Amino acid sequence: MTVTIPSLTLVRRIRATPARAFAAWTEAEMLGQWFGPHHTRVEEAAIDPRPGGSFRIVLREEGGARHEIGGRYLVVEPEQALTFTWAWASAPERESRVTIRFRPLEDGTELTLTHDRFADADTATRHRRGWTESMQRLAAIFATTPEDTLP
Repeated sequence: MTVTIPSLTLVRRIRATPARAFAAWTEAEMLGQWFGPHHTRVEEAAIDPRPGGSFRIVLREEGGARHEIGGRYLVVEPEQALTFTWAWASAPERESRVTIRFRPLEDGTELTLTHDRFADADTATRHRRGWTESMQRLAAIFATTPEDTLP
């Protein structure tokens, strides 16, 4: 019997160079502008983007609920790829993995996000919604803000 481990993949194009797109994922100030589903905001972000480095992000929902995510970087290739572990503070034993690939385009960057090693299909479905909304927010900040004015 073959066991299928749930995963998800999203591909999005953004109007930013690979360098700026990579920075949006690896600089806390930039990440705070877009990360999380629509009904949340980043309350805290600590990022050490190097192999073996860690990250910790605290999201706050409009209703006040607090969610904390953390992990460690496995692969950091500037402007090309990031891979990191992913675990909610409320369920650290359910660690999964996220990989983002950055492909240069004439008018920006194609981002391919793969989140795998989910505990179950329901968890993958919930993360698909969160990542879809996060990627929409990321695309929006580059669509409406001239690149030279971003932090």
